[in-house]
Amino acid sequence: MASQPPDLRYDPYDYDIDADPHPVWRRLRDEAPLYHNPDYDFWALSRFADVLEVSVDWQTYSSARGTVLELIDKIPEPAPMIFRDPPEHARLRKLVSRAFSPRRMAELEKPVREIARGLLDAQVGAGGFDYVADFGAKLPSMVISSMLGVPEADRDDIRRWTDAVLHREPGETLDDARMSEVQGKLWGYFARYIAERRSAPRDDMMTDLLEAEIEEEGGARRLTDVEVLVFIGLLSAAGNETVARLLGWAGDTLARFPDQRRALVERPGLIPNAVEELLRYEAPSPVQGRTLTRDARWHGRRVPAGATLLLLTGSAGRDEREYPDPDRFDVERRFERHVSLGYGIHFCLGASLARLEGRVALEETLARFPEWRVDPDAAEMVHTSTVRGYAKLPIRT
Repeated sequence: MASQPPDLRYDPYDYDIDADPHPVWRRLRDEAPLYHNPDYDFWALSRFADVLEVSVDWQTYSSARGTVLELIDKIPEPAPMIFRDPPEHARLRKLVSRAFSPRRMAELEKPVREIARGLLDAQVGAGGFDYVADFGAKLPSMVISSMLGVPEADRDDIRRWTDAVLHREPGETLDDARMSEVQGKLWGYFARYIAERRSAPRDDMMTDLLEAEIEEEGGARRLTDVEVLVFIGLLSAAGNETVARLLGWAGDTLARFPDQRRALVERPGLIPNAVEELLRYEAPSPVQGRTLTRDARWHGRRVPAGATLLLLTGSAGRDEREYPDPDRFDVERRFERHVSLGYGIHFCLGASLARLEGRVALEETLARFPEWRVDPDAAEMVHTSTVRGYAKLPIRT
């Protein structure tokens, strides 16, 4: 039976590891491709091929008990779509997939660009600004809130509440009291608008959800208010957090690789590929959880049914078995796939929106600020077990 080095430790709640997990992930890939953490009793896979294989085998590696480590077996009912397996997952995904259709994305480009321009124009001539707090976190929040029909004056509150739900203090895995308090604010806020939409429908995603029908064995039915709230919470959190982290990594990475930034300024057509390279290089959501429905064997070791398994997608993006010279950031890199937006049935429903926002954000940023540098002493990371990136990223332009 293969073993793991006694000095090798991976803890997704450790601030020091989270600041730069790549050395630990490299050791995991090389020395313990199946890793077991006895303190939290989880297993972890870190190589690209392993993460990919698990991602497409939902029958063995289930999402139904949760995909966030500290929420395994603590999922409220009704569970959000990402915490379900087929057939429920397929029915719910179909329900909201229309909101992210190619036609909808084409229609969204103009308002996304207008929002990005407004946020960035306000910073021209200032000499510097916080690329995350003043732009990267605001853009996706304003976009998804607009799609949901949230008034502009309330959008910062939604973003702050979402951040608070995900935040973890040092040594903390789950603060039930804080989570309940913040979720109560979110749900209370959106519940008022659901009641309004039922009596006065509008042309927004919230109304679409209220009017959509879900197919079940007994026939079609409309979603309940609670089910709509769960959908809205998921869309708001996922739509805000992952793109905010992606844009934060864009600001940091392009400052550290000025030659790559210069290539994008000179050849804007490279920007869509640069977004994919950013996703590979620094995955905004680097850890996903699964639960085994039956025993499995990985790298000579048995993982028992019922065990929690973490897929380290952030590590997979730097696996030299899949990507030559993976620690080199290259906006012209050619590769067929990555797992930073998931894979298989749980591929990110909002991937097209994330890519649109990432592309437009870089196009508009580089058009105004072809050069910048980061103030590393003032930068701050977010601290969660699920997303990784910057909460604050002050730059000088």
